[in-house]
Amino acid sequence: MAHDVHDLTRDLQTSNDAKIVMLVADGLGGLPMDPGGKTELETAATPHLDQLAARGVQGGSIPVLPGISPGSGPGHLGLFGYDPLKYLIGRGALEATGIGFELQDGDVAIRCNFCSVDESGLITDRRAGRIPTEESAPLAISLRAISIDGVEVFVEPVKEHRFVVVFRGEGLEGNVRDTDPQAVGVAPLDPVADDSGSARTVEVANEFLRQARELLAGQPKANFHTMRGFAAKPHLPSYREVYGLRAAAIAVYPMYKGLARLVGMDIVGDAQTLDEQFDALAEHWDDYDFFFIHFKYTDSTGEDGDFDGKVQRIEQLDAIIPRLNELNPAVTIVTGDHSTPSYLKNHSWHPVPTLLVSDCCRPDPLTAFNESTCIAGGLGQFEAKYLMTLALSNAGRLGKFGA
Repeated sequence: MAHDVHDLTRDLQTSNDAKIVMLVADGLGGLPMDPGGKTELETAATPHLDQLAARGVQGGSIPVLPGISPGSGPGHLGLFGYDPLKYLIGRGALEATGIGFELQDGDVAIRCNFCSVDESGLITDRRAGRIPTEESAPLAISLRAISIDGVEVFVEPVKEHRFVVVFRGEGLEGNVRDTDPQAVGVAPLDPVADDSGSARTVEVANEFLRQARELLAGQPKANFHTMRGFAAKPHLPSYREVYGLRAAAIAVYPMYKGLARLVGMDIVGDAQTLDEQFDALAEHWDDYDFFFIHFKYTDSTGEDGDFDGKVQRIEQLDAIIPRLNELNPAVTIVTGDHSTPSYLKNHSWHPVPTLLVSDCCRPDPLTAFNESTCIAGGLGQFEAKYLMTLALSNAGRLGKFGA
C-alpha cells in the first residue's frame, strides 16, 4: 500500500536552527529555439548560480509524472512536498486565498472574469478589453449589491478583468463547470453541476449571474462576466505539522501567496520587486526556519515566447544570489515549478533544473547549472514531491527511519 511521504516526515522530523531557502524561478526550464541550440538557462550568463553548482548537487525534478504538463498549482504543491495527484485545489480557492480571503468550511470560491457581450448576449471580448484595475475594481465592488436568500455573498476585486466571488451557506459544494466558453461569438455557458451535492451552488450562481447582468448592463466594456474554477476550501496539513517548520512565503503575485497560505506558510512583507523580496528575507531571517521565494518573470517571458527576455530575467535572478549567500542558509534550493520553454509558449512536461546546496549534499562534479548539466547531475531525475525530504535531511531535520 502506498504511503503519503508525510506519514514519514511527521514521525522523523527533528528540530534545530538550520535555515532552508527555496528560490523558485517560475517556469525555469526551457528548450533551444533551433535544433542544436542553447536553452534560455544555457544562454544566460549565470556566474553566481554556477558557483553554487560547484558546491552543490543538481538534477531534474518531475512536477507531477513524466509527460504531464502541470499548472502552477500542482507544480508548487509538488515542490512543497504535497502529492499533486492527491491534493487537488480548484482555481477559485487559489485566487481567493491569494488575495488574503480566509475561506471557511462550506465556502465555494469562484474566479470570475469580466467580459463584453453584444445586444444578443454573445461574447465579443472574453476579458473586457483587458480592462485596467482602476476601472474594474469599482465594478466588482458594485456587485456586492447582489443579494441571494440563504447565502452570504462576497465579491473581491483582483486585478484587471479578474475578480473573486465566494458563496457561503448550507449545502454548497464546488463541483460546477465553468461558464467561460473559451471563445467569442457565442453566449456564456450556463453553470452545470457535476454531482448532486453541487446543485444548490448552481442555483446560487445562476441568481448571481442574473443580477450581475442587470447591474452591469450599461457598462461600455465590462457588461457581464464568466465564472471559472468553482472550488470548495481544500484541506492540506500544514508545514508546521508535517515538517516541524515555521515557514514563510515571499511572493509578489496573489496566487503564489495563496498556495503558500494553504500549506500554512506566513506571508511576509509586501514586496513588489526581487530586491524588496530579499529585503523581506533578511528582515524576517530570525523568525522562520523555511523561506519560499517566488520569482514570476521567467514564466511570463516564456509564455510570451520571448527567449531573450527570459534570458534577461534569469540573469536578473542570478544577480541576486550574492544577497542569499550573505545569509548563509544551511540549505539553498534553486528550482522551478515547471518548465515554460519560449519555444512552446506554454507550460511543458520537461524535468525542471533543480540545484541543492548544503554542507552535506555530496556535490557532483558539475560547475554550471542548466538543463544539460542537470541531466548529468547527482540528483538524477526525481519527483518534485521528494524535494522537501531532501531539504529536511540536508538541514539535519529528519531522523533515522527504523531501528
